[in-house]
Amino acid sequence: MSQVKERPILFSAPMVRAILEGRKTVTRREVKKKAALDCLASGFEPAFLTLPGNSDLCPYGKPGDRLWVRETWYCDHFEVMRGPYLKPDDLDIGEAIDDGTLVYAADGLTPYEADQPIWKPSIHMPRWASRILLEITDVRVERLQDITEEQALAEGIVGVPFRPDDGWPICTGYMVGPDDGKTGLQTTAAKAFAGLWDSVGGEWQANPWCWVVEFKRVTP
Repeated sequence: MSQVKERPILFSAPMVRAILEGRKTVTRREVKKKAALDCLASGFEPAFLTLPGNSDLCPYGKPGDRLWVRETWYCDHFEVMRGPYLKPDDLDIGEAIDDGTLVYAADGLTPYEADQPIWKPSIHMPRWASRILLEITDVRVERLQDITEEQALAEGIVGVPFRPDDGWPICTGYMVGPDDGKTGLQTTAAKAFAGLWDSVGGEWQANPWCWVVEFKRVTP
């Protein structure tokens, strides 16, 4: 039996909220590994990249492997803040979350915090501080623009009811989330996802090959 591996993966605050709310069950990441791109350029079918013998081509793993989420965070403990972010012996994770010692930007500020904490970047989150663990259920390779409406919704896009200015009945627009102001309302979930992709530094029009990683949340 092959060994289950764990790897870190970064998510923005809106995507963390979508995962916690159960709205996001898939992520798309551009294929960048040269060996994988060479296979596609040579005419191999996308499915070739996910065959059991080629699992090392995907940097995110294979079905059954796990991803621990790195997100923007802060821990009000002097040993943590002086680095290198090692877990203090006297720090109980559950208690630290409950009393506000360990907080996450995706949740917003707790009521008793007067000032904005100095958030630590997600890339600096250690494994012990991660609160979200995902199990990969499927991996495939697709062109970015092949995303369907169903898949766009599974990426965390939500429908938002609104009434057009011309007085027509209430319609549904699509955006990353009710609290997101980056992409604005779009007529389809796929268009909202395209706006999200561009907003985080991608190029939707380039239509790159992407790893499509489906997952379910499991207990850390």
